[in-house]
Amino acid sequence: MADKCQNEDERKKVMKNDYDDIINMPHHVSQRHPQMSMWNRAAQFAPFAALTGYGEAIQQSEQKNELCYEINLDDDGDSESC
Repeated sequence: MADKCQNEDERKKVMKNDYDDIINMPHHVSQRHPQMSMWNRAAQFAPFAALTGYGEAIQQSEQKNELCYEINLDDDGDSESC
């Protein structure tokens, strides 16, 4: 068990030392490409409408069903009117 702990400690030291040459370097800023705005960066990760028009179809169906429900309440449950 002592060997395992020693190997883990050595592994951590090696990993830490692997990045010592670049860890404190300044952040690169391109001279060629302007920096992207936070709004545009966020838009890259925003969800997209995979099924275009699907939301509108659901909304139309919802409106129709609500109308039929209201009509059925007024007509004492007669579902023939929709």
